[in-house]
Amino acid sequence: MEAAVHTSGLRRVYKRGRKDPVVALDDLTLAIEQNEIHGLLGPNGAGKTTLVKILSTVLLPSGGSARVLGRDVVTDTRTVRSQVGLVLGGDRGLYDRLSARRNLLFWGALYKLGARTTRERADALLERVGLAERADDRVERFSRGMRQRLHLARGLLHEPRVLFLDEPTSGLDPVAAGAFRRLVLDLRAEGRTFLLATHDMDEATALCDRVTLIDRGQMLLSADTARAGRFLGERECVDFTHPDPSLIEALALLPDVIDAEQRDGTAWRVHTAGRDGTRRVLAWLLDRDVLTARRGEPTLEEVYLRTVGDRGMRV
Repeated sequence: MEAAVHTSGLRRVYKRGRKDPVVALDDLTLAIEQNEIHGLLGPNGAGKTTLVKILSTVLLPSGGSARVLGRDVVTDTRTVRSQVGLVLGGDRGLYDRLSARRNLLFWGALYKLGARTTRERADALLERVGLAERADDRVERFSRGMRQRLHLARGLLHEPRVLFLDEPTSGLDPVAAGAFRRLVLDLRAEGRTFLLATHDMDEATALCDRVTLIDRGQMLLSADTARAGRFLGERECVDFTHPDPSLIEALALLPDVIDAEQRDGTAWRVHTAGRDGTRRVLAWLLDRDVLTARRGEPTLEEVYLRTVGDRGMRV
């Protein structure tokens, strides 16, 4: 089966007159399998939005190639557009003075779906995203969460097989974000493929089968989400609970301990220098009657912060 998305040596350079050009994508090679939710991670300016725009045919690459479902985004633009949906964050792509239904009817006309097909799909999608009762209300009255659900309905209107989501839950409260994520999982179960550009490591961990981390347009890692922690090499973790800070201070002095962090109340995580170091730390804790200790692996957030460094704060 061909990949849903494949890029090879993809490059995008923004020229700035007399100033030095900005390299947004630098020789990026990436493969996303069909029916996969793939997370695209990186700080602001990493190249995430540029990649999404190229794959959705909004922007031309400066070099290399990109294919969606086997179709080249430059030479077969029309076919690619018929197979992809773009879901942006914020207000882009929605018209405040139109109702939710009229927004979808407008986009259906642009897609040349036909009036009857557009009406039927619009009604079905508004029901699916929980906006049927507000279908005739102006979008200007919608909350941010409602706008995001309408964005998703718009992106699904022409029944694409691949969807690109650019920070879709940014600014949403936890309830609205959770509802949106459940919709994404339901859609994946129907056979759709997603590329999710996000800063939310919890969201990426919960949703994504694989993740790719980019910075300054270059790929730093691409791995199964559950195995991303192995990118840090021999580093491992030990999680335990203990109420006495003095024990933590003593533990931090051990040669096998890289650092220790308090996670919640009396819960701690210690990073160790490899499997042998983990065994020695576990034995040290057991000798002091700490019976709750267990071996763990670095989280996706820890991988992100340690890989990107200070630039990871610019999100």
